[in-house]
This record gives sequence, structure tokens and C-alpha cells, in this order.
Amino acid sequence: MQNSLGSLIEAAGIFIYPLALCAFLAAFIIFERLFALRTSKIIPDELVDAFISGDVLKRRIEAGTVGGRIVHFFLDQHPDDEGIKAFARMQVNAMERGLFILEIIIAGAPLIGLLGTVTGLVSVFSGFSAETGLPDPGRFIEGVAMALATTVLGLSIAIPALIGNALLIRRVESLSARLNVGVERLIDIAHRNAAQSAQ
Repeated sequence: MQNSLGSLIEAAGIFIYPLALCAFLAAFIIFERLFALRTSKIIPDELVDAFISGDVLKRRIEAGTVGGRIVHFFLDQHPDDEGIKAFARMQVNAMERGLFILEIIIAGAPLIGLLGTVTGLVSVFSGFSAETGLPDPGRFIEGVAMALATTVLGLSIAIPALIGNALLIRRVESLSARLNVGVERLIDIAHRNAAQSAQ
């Protein structure tokens, strides 16, 4: 396994550098976002319970989570409906940080592999002798190896990045739905408080 991986890396030539960068960035973003998008850091269960019970304004909510920041913004700034929704959207947008880089890698890694494939094939065909019509064995093997290695590496990077991106997008959507319910609950509480004050 190690020998075959080493052979792939060696055969990819100069294209291994951008492909390695893509692999590093994809792995870093996926693991960093999985760590950052934990439920306990976005909208913990106790905050969900506070929203459901309606006593979210009576509890001491920490500002260390996304949901907590939304509650503190609501309490400190007393925004209107659109203001609290805009702040929540801004928080959700921050949760998506780095995902656009994953999308670039998903599209870019196979294209880098394809470029390596074309470069390898050009090397193969440019090594044919005009006199004999036969290829130079060394250049032929090297060119075909580069063509295959860059394709394999490009797809091997793009496929896990695609899966990771899909999982992270689904995670953000799920958490943002919970946050939106909390925001609607805050708006409802604010309207009821305003109605009681008017009476």
C-alpha cells in the first residue's frame, strides 16, 4: 500500500504540490468545521429546552454559543423582528466559513488531475520517433504513469471533499433550522411582552 502510494506521488511529478495543498486544505476544513459545528457550541440542549418552555429570558444564558449570542443580542439591543433575523443570518453565515474553499477543491482537484493527464499524454506522444514510429520507452512509461497518477490523486481528493462538504452543509442546515425556531420564539416572546405592556 505504501509502495503504491509512493509510486503515485512520484509519478504525479510537479502536480503533486497543488494536489497535496488541496488535500491538506480539504482535511483541515472538514475536521475544523466538524469540531466547530458541535451542537454544544451552536445551540445546546438546555437552550433548546429554554426556548420550548418559553422562559429563555429568565434563565442565565451563556454567550459562548451561537444561540447564546443571539439571545444576548436580543436582550442588549432590543432589535425589531428583521434586526434579530439579520443577526441570526449573520451567525449562520459564520458557521459556513471555509465551505466555499471545499467547493473550489471539489471542482479544482479533478481539473488539476486532468491537466496532469493531458501533460502526461503530451509527453508520451512527443516521445515518438519520426524515423521508427515507436515511442521512447522511458518517456512512454513516465508519461502514462503521470497521466494515471494525477487522475487517481485528483479524484481521491475530490471524492472525500465532496462527501465532507455535503455532510457539513447538512449539518449547518440542521443547526440553522434549530436557531431559526429559537429566533421565532424570541420574536413571539417580544410581541407578547409588548402586548402586555400596552395593556
